[in-house]
Amino acid sequence: MRIPFTKMHGLGNDFVVLDGRESPLPAMTGAVARALADRREGIGCDQVIVLEPSANPASGGDFRMRIFNSDGSEVEACGNASRAVALLHGAPARVETAGGLIAVEPGDKGASVLMGEPRFDWEAIPLAYAMDTSAMPVGWPTEDGALENPMAVNIGNPHVVFFVEDALAVDLAELGPRIENDPLFPERVNVNVASAMGPDEFVLRVWERGAGLTHACGTGACATAVAAIRKGLAGPRVRVLQRGGPLTIEWAAGQQIRMTGPAAPVFSGTFEWDDFA
Repeated sequence: MRIPFTKMHGLGNDFVVLDGRESPLPAMTGAVARALADRREGIGCDQVIVLEPSANPASGGDFRMRIFNSDGSEVEACGNASRAVALLHGAPARVETAGGLIAVEPGDKGASVLMGEPRFDWEAIPLAYAMDTSAMPVGWPTEDGALENPMAVNIGNPHVVFFVEDALAVDLAELGPRIENDPLFPERVNVNVASAMGPDEFVLRVWERGAGLTHACGTGACATAVAAIRKGLAGPRVRVLQRGGPLTIEWAAGQQIRMTGPAAPVFSGTFEWDDFA
């Protein structure tokens, strides 16, 4: 069975998008997603995105988006993919995700996405036991000290955010998997390190749960902006600069997070499902 796909990216965070809204797709599995994501023997991507008809029409969603990381794990949210899907859909829509309902609106060379409200309770992250999530009393040793006292926030998926002097100097390739898989995080966690670059502007690097270091992470940018605003380090509109480029994040307490930034198609094609199943 030949399956059409669209390769897309948001700030270099790349996706293979399979659209099953009109013609049903075979059931996606972690093994198939992992094979498609392989950059040597597959199409290659950070995440495989599957679009399906609404799973719960009563929710008000227009369609459903499922997200599979390159390791085959299915996750709740992906901000960059949300912008890519908005561009592909071509009109405002409400999209069901495992992390909740989001609203997308395509714009000039990108999209704006209402990502829902952040959650801060330790059980919502989730953590293995109760603690203050605004400055977690934990740390992970490094060669020159420790990465410690992060803020935890759920943006449809779990994040910890560390504010450091120089985010580019942190050995995130070593620390990221250590923190991601710490027993403190029963569902693993995305790891963000950020440094202030100016008023309401931060440089950010992210170790993504199940995908590793990527060019950009939309939910990570949201988590970092929310953490900066809560800590009084920024106003309600924050520019977050990652390797792939900048995102604008807007948030005020009690409101939904708005993320705005670019997305683009790369190429389209087809593949034989049985080659990857």
